[in-house]
Amino acid sequence: MKKMYDVIIVGAGIAGLTAAVYLRRAGKEVLLLESNICGGQIVNNYSVENWPGEIKISGVDLMEKVHKQAVKLGAEVKFEKVKNVEKKDYEFVTITDENDYSSRTVILATGAESRKLGIPGEEEFAGRGVSYCATCDGALYKNKTVAMIGGGNTALEGALYLADIAKKVYLVHLYDQFKGDAITVEKLRKKKNVEFVLGYASKEINGGDAVKSLVLVPSGKVKGVTDEKSLSLDGVFVAIGQVPTTKGFDGLVELDEYGYIVAGEDCVTSCEGVFVAGDCRTKTTRQLVTAAADGATAAEAVNRFLNSQGEITSIDI
Repeated sequence: MKKMYDVIIVGAGIAGLTAAVYLRRAGKEVLLLESNICGGQIVNNYSVENWPGEIKISGVDLMEKVHKQAVKLGAEVKFEKVKNVEKKDYEFVTITDENDYSSRTVILATGAESRKLGIPGEEEFAGRGVSYCATCDGALYKNKTVAMIGGGNTALEGALYLADIAKKVYLVHLYDQFKGDAITVEKLRKKKNVEFVLGYASKEINGGDAVKSLVLVPSGKVKGVTDEKSLSLDGVFVAIGQVPTTKGFDGLVELDEYGYIVAGEDCVTSCEGVFVAGDCRTKTTRQLVTAAADGATAAEAVNRFLNSQGEITSIDI
């Protein structure tokens, strides 16, 4: 007889893992399904300095702690890619490439993925000079020249990491102000091998066997920037935001025009019994700590829902 889980959590980033911790403490049968590695995008950050209680910790080390906590509490984890989730009568069937799983509720915690530039050469040189993860690929560019494109924390922290490896780092941004933390910007300004290239948009990536140059054009966002320029490079790192990983769920829950799952701070979706947590939810702030908060909130919402179906338990906050 096929096992019926109380909840299946799709995605084992900080939101999904936190939800698993809370739900296991409430005695729920929990299955976590993850297509890649536990931890989500934060594992690509070599230094996390805004997590409460940690002055400085790597993304890998932080997520390993949370993963171990969830597993020790009894959460079941399987590495299978979820294709879609179907509602059948009073249960949900989560379909992966390998199996079908049944549950009474579902939490979608699929996160988001790196946004692409969408310019000529980007796809051609992916893996041959174009990267979306500084900590993953930075070591390949020791004593070489690279560009980091973006103005948020991921771009700033990535540029800071690269500055200790590469000979030269260009930080390219559309504006003359950054969205990321001012303290990180100041650290970058003190790096002698970091050059700010502000007011420019990426036009084209060129090369042969690998990346050779990045062509930039004025973004129109900064006065006085009028000339096109070309940077001679060995690598281009892209960190210009994220797009939600919600493909396949549009028939299950309501999505907004950008593909994010519509839900308020209660993490309740348009489909009864389906909840959402983390960066794939409509929200104004997407940070590690808010994803964790979503995980706890979604877990509490699941618990209330299951209680209303006749099961009496409570989450120990």
